[in-house]
Amino acid sequence: MIGDFRSDQPIYTQLVEQVTLAILSGEFPPGGKLPSVRELAAQAGVNPNTMQRAFSELERGGLIFSQRTSGRFVTEDTVVIEAAKERLARQRLMEFLQSMRLLGYDNKQVLQLLQSREEDLNGHTDM
Repeated sequence: MIGDFRSDQPIYTQLVEQVTLAILSGEFPPGGKLPSVRELAAQAGVNPNTMQRAFSELERGGLIFSQRTSGRFVTEDTVVIEAAKERLARQRLMEFLQSMRLLGYDNKQVLQLLQSREEDLNGHTDM
């Protein structure tokens, strides 16, 4: 859900990511109406101006749009949603690879590690 912030990144960018995740997971479905700025700000425990900044960023990216008197809605454009999904996946992948480098793994070793744990990736949880 929205909230739970880290200190390594501005809160509004984390809100952008969290709302994006909520859209990608279907919590806020395509074409669906978003809660108000004040409502989400209260839920996240942030200033409404911070939430407004996050919404403005999401609007610039085309993931949400405003209707003057009706509020904000999630786009129904599947191309925009898929692009957001890929962007977030690439970002998470880069973060993962950087953390693996800190552990001393190179990309080839990471790939070997992933391949050796293919069972876990296919739903088995016996690590």
